[in-house]
Amino acid sequence: MTNPAHHADPGGPANPYARLAAAAAEWDELHPRLTPEALRQLGLLLAALRMADAEAAGRAALLAARLLGEQLPDRFPRESRLTATPEHPDAGVAGHLGFSAEDLAVLVLDGHRMVGPVLGEVRARLLAAPSLGDAEVLEGGCDPYGPGLVRLHGAGGLVRLPAFQFTADGRARALVREVNALLDADHDPWGAADWWLSPNGWLDDVPQRLLDTPRERHLVTAAELLTEGE
Repeated sequence: MTNPAHHADPGGPANPYARLAAAAAEWDELHPRLTPEALRQLGLLLAALRMADAEAAGRAALLAARLLGEQLPDRFPRESRLTATPEHPDAGVAGHLGFSAEDLAVLVLDGHRMVGPVLGEVRARLLAAPSLGDAEVLEGGCDPYGPGLVRLHGAGGLVRLPAFQFTADGRARALVREVNALLDADHDPWGAADWWLSPNGWLDDVPQRLLDTPRERHLVTAAELLTEGE
C-alpha cells in the first residue's frame, strides 16, 4: 500500500524547488509517465534553471514544477499557492529525502544517477578533486572527448576531467588510458573516477597516488583483477 505521506508535496505547496526535488527522489516511477514532449520541455526548463540568475532560475523552477503538476496531477496537485517568490531565504535549495532540484537536472540532462543522499555525496567528493575543464584540456593539446578519459558533469552540467589523467605539460597519461579502458570509463565514468580517487585495499593506497611511482604498473594489475571478478 502506498504511504500517503510519501506523496505529500514536500516543502509546502509554495515551493517549486521542493517539488522538483521530490520528482528526483521518485524519478524511476515518474519519468515513464511523462510524454516525450513533456520531457523535452522539462529538460529546457532545468537547463535554464542551471544557467540563469536567481530571479530567472526561480521562474524556470516554477514553470518546471507547474509542468509536473500538469503531467502528474495525482502526484503533484496544481496548488494555486505555487510561486517563484521564495518565502524564506533558503527556499531555493529546498529538498526532499536528501534530493534536490539539481539532482533532477542531473537525471534529466546529464543522464547519470549520482544523486540523492548517498550517491550525491559521492558525486560531490569526486568533483571536489582537482580537475580541468574541456577547454583547458584542449588548450593543453589533448582531445577532452577522446576515448579512455574520465569525463564528469560538474556544477551546471559543465564537463570536468580529473587532473590526475594528465601530465604537467597537458598530455593524457597512456597508463591512465589503459586502466580506464579496463574500468570501462567511457560508459561508467563515475565508477572509474571513484576507483582512482578512493582507497584500494589490494593496492593499500589511493590509486592516483601511485602515478609516477615505481608501483604505477600495479594499477593495471589491480584493474585487471577487478574486471576478472565481474
